[in-house]
Amino acid sequence: PTYSEHEAAFRMASFAMVDRAEAADARVYVHPNNPDGRMYSGQEIDAGDGGLTIVDESFCDLCPQESHVSRTYKPGILVLKGIGKFWGLAGMRLGFAIGLPETLARPGDCSVSLARLLGPWPVSGPAMEIGSRALSDPAWAQATRGFLREGAQKLDRLVCANAATVVGGTDLFRLYRVNDAAHWQERLAEQRIWTRTFAYSRHWIRLGIPHPTAWDRFIAALERV
Repeated sequence: PTYSEHEAAFRMASFAMVDRAEAADARVYVHPNNPDGRMYSGQEIDAGDGGLTIVDESFCDLCPQESHVSRTYKPGILVLKGIGKFWGLAGMRLGFAIGLPETLARPGDCSVSLARLLGPWPVSGPAMEIGSRALSDPAWAQATRGFLREGAQKLDRLVCANAATVVGGTDLFRLYRVNDAAHWQERLAEQRIWTRTFAYSRHWIRLGIPHPTAWDRFIAALERV
């Protein structure tokens, strides 16, 4: 399980889904994956045999040392990144597609590139200015990684003390297995804490890392679950 938008986009382009990656013309890896945090090795990314390989690194700024951007020198590998998750700037609608020019073009016709398909004004001026400032502040990024790591560890301790187990996740969100995810979501929502549940599992629930000022409210809400 992962983002549903990738499958929807391929289906809109008249692709069909197949069960085996080795039989596919295109593959998508969300790295780290949402919601379970799974990571993919370089060997897995390189196993495309000439097809299109898309690596969605929406959450990889948490662990930049794990990024596969360095692999985009190879034809057919495309890495997607953005500033909506780790950087907390989803409203900017700013993202990046990284790959060779021929990878960013329609097969057999480099005159039809992703840049042309997006048009002359795909990103606003304010988004470029704010995004540039965010990406030029490595001290903030390093401090935030430490803050989130500590928060994820604290969240695990608190939630697992309430008969839950960790399934996976990242330092931005945690995925837990509970007896009744719908019950957890309802009880936490009553205390103005929103969570994510999943249609394919009645036991999985995903929580974000609370703001430093919200821990007491979160602990009190857990007592009502």
